[in-house]
Amino acid sequence: MGALHEGHLSLARQAKSQCDVCVVSIFVNPTQFAPNEDLSRYPRPLQHDLELLAGEGVDAVFLPTNASMYPAGFGSFVMPSPVGLSLEGQSRPDHFRGVTTVVMKLLQIVPASAAFFGQKDFQQLRVIQDMVRDLNVPTEIVPCPIVRDEDGLAMSSRNRYLSDEQRVTALAIPRALSRAAAAVAAGEINTAAIEQIMLESLSDCDSVDYAVVADSESLQPMRKFERPAVALIAARVGNTRLLDNRVL
Repeated sequence: MGALHEGHLSLARQAKSQCDVCVVSIFVNPTQFAPNEDLSRYPRPLQHDLELLAGEGVDAVFLPTNASMYPAGFGSFVMPSPVGLSLEGQSRPDHFRGVTTVVMKLLQIVPASAAFFGQKDFQQLRVIQDMVRDLNVPTEIVPCPIVRDEDGLAMSSRNRYLSDEQRVTALAIPRALSRAAAAVAAGEINTAAIEQIMLESLSDCDSVDYAVVADSESLQPMRKFERPAVALIAARVGNTRLLDNRVL
């Protein structure tokens, strides 16, 4: 959605390393924002974004307009799989419907052998993987690692909303995930105990939507570590809602 940072640029680099042609789309998709969210103030530094992409040597940038993506009378949407019903699906009920619809449209307009998505939005990645599988879309979805700043905060376009003081507070999020991973490494198998460790670490945040351990495929809750899992956090610092996760 633009406001590019090193995380986005890492996706372009991986695409260029694996593909003959690399196309980047920039589109602030209105259908994935709720009425009370930050669509109107979402950062749109387009010229700077284009300069960054030129520096990476991408082959093309696709810049659709709202009118071209959602013409008058538009009414067809792609429903997300059940993996999108929990977590973000509960906090933002129509969010993933907007995501799956716009990604499907982008892959129809610019057919691609592979599409590269960051793991910071872990649930979004799983929703898109399911969509491509279920609807026989001939595009490989390539997960790419989270890119973090030197202080450990996961890179996000919304980080620019944070004041210096709020950024220090936001570091509780990666710290909570590190403590969760450390507890697992030390032998803790009770997921409720891990979730409590995360919640205690997030006490300075203004609110916590969730701090959970879930099955990394279905994103359903787990009582014990009996299969691959992921710790996921959504928390607010000031008015900024931040997501992060860590595979356990």
